[in-house]
Amino acid sequence: MKKIMTMLLLSVLTPAVAMAQENSGTSHPEQEVKNHNLEVAKNLDIFNALYKNLDLMYVDTLDANKVIGTGINAMLQSLDPYTEYYPEEKQKELKQMLTGKYAGIGALVRYHQKLKRVVIEEPYENMPSSEVGLKKGDIILQIDDTLMTDKNVNYVSSHLRGEPGTTFMLKILRPTTGKKMNFKITRRSIKMPEITYYGMRPHNIGYICLSTFTGEPAKAMRRAYLDLKKQGAQKLVLDLRGNGGGSLAECVDILNMWIPKGVKIVETKGKLKRAGSEYKTRLEPIDTVMPMVVMVNGETASASEITSGALQDLKRGVIIGTRTYGKGLVQIPNVELPYNANLKLTTSRYYLPSGRGIKMKEGITPDLEVKPDTMANITLYLDRLDSTEVMFDYVVDYISKHPTIAPAADFHLTDADYADFKQRVIAAGFTYDQVSKKQFEELVRTAKFEGYYDEASAEFEALKQKIDHHDLNRDLDAHRDEIQQMLEQDIVSAYYYQGGQMQIGLRTDKTLLEAERILTIEGAYEKLLNKSDESSKEQFVDKNSAVSVK
Repeated sequence: MKKIMTMLLLSVLTPAVAMAQENSGTSHPEQEVKNHNLEVAKNLDIFNALYKNLDLMYVDTLDANKVIGTGINAMLQSLDPYTEYYPEEKQKELKQMLTGKYAGIGALVRYHQKLKRVVIEEPYENMPSSEVGLKKGDIILQIDDTLMTDKNVNYVSSHLRGEPGTTFMLKILRPTTGKKMNFKITRRSIKMPEITYYGMRPHNIGYICLSTFTGEPAKAMRRAYLDLKKQGAQKLVLDLRGNGGGSLAECVDILNMWIPKGVKIVETKGKLKRAGSEYKTRLEPIDTVMPMVVMVNGETASASEITSGALQDLKRGVIIGTRTYGKGLVQIPNVELPYNANLKLTTSRYYLPSGRGIKMKEGITPDLEVKPDTMANITLYLDRLDSTEVMFDYVVDYISKHPTIAPAADFHLTDADYADFKQRVIAAGFTYDQVSKKQFEELVRTAKFEGYYDEASAEFEALKQKIDHHDLNRDLDAHRDEIQQMLEQDIVSAYYYQGGQMQIGLRTDKTLLEAERILTIEGAYEKLLNKSDESSKEQFVDKNSAVSVK
């Protein structure tokens, strides 16, 4: 134990001294550096002595990995959300984060609340799961000799994963036929596509949804963009909503497609000189004039914010949607530590071409704010919180009865299909918490507190009766459009995977429709791009579109 703690002391103290010597700002006085190093040594000595006493006298035997690991994580949490410690047993997790790859069968699994079993949610295209014939709804019974019928999602998922090239036997029950089936599956490296979907939209507008900057997204973007140009694209919508970022170098290469060679895209600045860098475009661009609208939201982060922010600063694109996440920090992903551990370490902040940084929770402000539609409570419960699993089971049954369906862009459930679904929901005894009921209960509490409940008790009771006896059939009709769209997305994903699922969602995507409006109304794009004055931007805002100019 003493040897371990000595190594811990050295591993922390040595970099502290080195950092003080390599500080890129104005050099500290020698005494200040000495005082800092003494404080570091003193506190590490206290930590060492504290643990030694705990280990010697504490009532229970300590787990060194757990106790010291908790201390390390608590220390890092006091810094920022992105500096993280990865002990030896979490190296696979780190590798997956850095590469976007893991080895397995390539499928989503979920826990079916009614069956109390883990089931296949979605096999991925061109992956072992879809290639062997697994289908949505298949109940996982056994992996090799290990029963899975009493296991949770994490346990089952960990057993589906493994080393690339390893083979195992998977036993499932297909609920639509009642048959038990065995599949021999060979695991391989699974990497989700950088581009979820791209395609042509009306008015010669190309659309690309870039889901990550991990892997090789610059190559994928170049192929997709050139393909859209061949198809006649004269304008582009780039969808970065939900894109959490990735490689800074890939980000710069993607921007290089639309920005001339030699232009500064981003600059990083840190405590150490080596943490500071300037990133410029390296190649001749593909197209510097095609109008571009970039869609962002609160989950657009890191490299996605650099992309949208640089395009905004350089007046190369219009940004619409909602304010981005606000991650203006850069990490070294794999600082090596003793005993095969690693540290993902925040070393610098990044600054956009205009010199602005991105503060936490104060990300890129879009040129045009477009708030997406909110989901009705009944839809949320049907999709995610329904213990009867009626929506999931309906989709599984529909897929089993329809070997093929129309192309994704043309697929629609019929009135008869939706009527069948409604009857299933009602027969299943589906219930959900109503927002109005919760707000009513809060109103009653407030009225009683303020003393006017008694004189209006009859009105309150009448309203309570209406809320308590809501008409499920009516609610299913009132929210049919969004419920049916969710059903159609789930169904289409079984035939056309993620790309098909996206095409269904884009039909009513408020932000996309606004992007297309900006690109088609004469002068709207240019006014937003140049931001000449607030009044000139306001005149292009559709009063019915629930958007605002920032």
